[in-house]
Amino acid sequence: MEKVPNRKSFTDTLLELAKKDRNIIAVATDSRGSVTLGDFADQLPRQFVECGIAEQDAVGISAGLATCGKKPYVCAPASFLSTRSLDQIKVDVAYSHTNVKVIGISGGISYGALGMSHHSLQDIAVMRAIPGITIILPSDKFQTREMTKALVDFDGPVYVRMGRGPVESVYSDGYCPFVIGKANVLKDGKDIAIIATGETVIEAVRAAEILSKDNKNARVIDMHTIKPLDESVILQAAEECGAILTAEEHSLNGGLGEAVAHVLIQNKHVPMKILGFPDESLVSGNSKELFEYYGLNSDGIVSQAKRLLNV
Repeated sequence: MEKVPNRKSFTDTLLELAKKDRNIIAVATDSRGSVTLGDFADQLPRQFVECGIAEQDAVGISAGLATCGKKPYVCAPASFLSTRSLDQIKVDVAYSHTNVKVIGISGGISYGALGMSHHSLQDIAVMRAIPGITIILPSDKFQTREMTKALVDFDGPVYVRMGRGPVESVYSDGYCPFVIGKANVLKDGKDIAIIATGETVIEAVRAAEILSKDNKNARVIDMHTIKPLDESVILQAAEECGAILTAEEHSLNGGLGEAVAHVLIQNKHVPMKILGFPDESLVSGNSKELFEYYGLNSDGIVSQAKRLLNV
């Protein structure tokens, strides 16, 4: 099946929806190319706002549009959107509860060799600490499409983070359930639960396939919504599997793993391991190389799962 970048699935779906809803507005920061908003700008120029390289202004303008009944989607590279405009996201969007969708593109280590200045490995941590904002990381093109449709009817602040490169499909055109705040159990299992989010989900699926060859039955959970977190699926996994491994394209500090640990430490103590990027400046490389180097690919997940299982 053809690999498609999630950002392209998002903009194609948004354009389709915006043609039927004039209140949908795309707001860019000289980012129409990197976000793939070119078709949207060409076909719906009256629903497109170009702010230039000014993330703070873009978020503020989006908040203003929302107070007028519009449905703004402010789109920019996640590394800049989540840091340079953090105060506007905190105050103008979350605190003011404006109906703004903050769309971070090329998140995580998508920019690879461009280095730490272009990586967004802290965005989930800072967004989690802001009250009143929903956080979503779609895993493939089908889930991105369903998420974009769901966001149109969702009234409130949302931060979405997706990657840059083409992504192998986790779901299919005929099967992609998506409910904000409700995780998807992709594979049942009883020996260990692997909880992943965003583009690490496909690696978790592959890891479970490898583990099955060693007669280890891993449950795979796609935690597409990190806030609000689906606590029930975590506690059920802890009860039925007895060990939990999380995998995310984010710093070890403050992301999915710590969110899951927060639930477990207060409710159910089981062996757990958090996989993510270490608290240091990363080596340079493309996404595939960095996933392999830091043990976030399927082989790395399998290795850590076996350690948890003592095999």
